[in-house]
Amino acid sequence: MAGDMDEHQETVSSSANRSIILVGMMATGKSTVGALLAEELGYELVDLDHVIVESEGRSIAEIFAEGGEAQFRKIESSVLRKMLEGERRVISTGGGAVLAPGNAEIMLEKGLVVALTAAEEEIIARVSGDQARPLLAGNAQERVRTIMEQRRNAYRFAHCTVDTTKLSAAEVSQHILMHYRG
Repeated sequence: MAGDMDEHQETVSSSANRSIILVGMMATGKSTVGALLAEELGYELVDLDHVIVESEGRSIAEIFAEGGEAQFRKIESSVLRKMLEGERRVISTGGGAVLAPGNAEIMLEKGLVVALTAAEEEIIARVSGDQARPLLAGNAQERVRTIMEQRRNAYRFAHCTVDTTKLSAAEVSQHILMHYRG
C-alpha cells in the first residue's frame, strides 16, 4: 500500500548525530526527499552523484562512457565511504550504490538506511525523456523493467522502506522523520 513504511525487526538507535541514507531505484525521490530532510533537520545534504561529478570533473555519463559501469561503481563506493565518515548528513545515493560489495554493510553501520520505492509505471513516467541517465540508453521502459528485476532484492537490507508512488515528497519526508525521531 502506498505510503506504508515497512520496518525490519531490528531497531536503530536514533541519535542526534546519526545520518540518514536514502537508497532505491532511480526516480523514487531520493534527491528531492533528501533536500527536504536536510532542511528540516539542519543537516548537510549530500547528493552522492553530485559529489562524484564535482570530484571527478566530469558527468556521470562521461564516466560511464570512458570507464564503464564498473569504473563508475568503484568511484561511487570510494565517495560513499568518505561521505559516511561525517555525521548529521542526509545522503542521497545513486540507485546502484548498493550493488558494490560492502556498501550495504557500511551504510547500515553509519546511519539510518531508508529505501524509497515506487511502482514500475511511476518510475517509467518520472524518467521518460530524461537523457541524463546512462543506464536508460535505448528503450527506457525496457531498461527500467530490467533494472528493477535485477535489483528486486537489492534494497531489502534497509532499516525501513517507503513507497513514494502516491505520496508527495513532503509526505515521504514526514514518514521518514517520524521513524528517525522514534
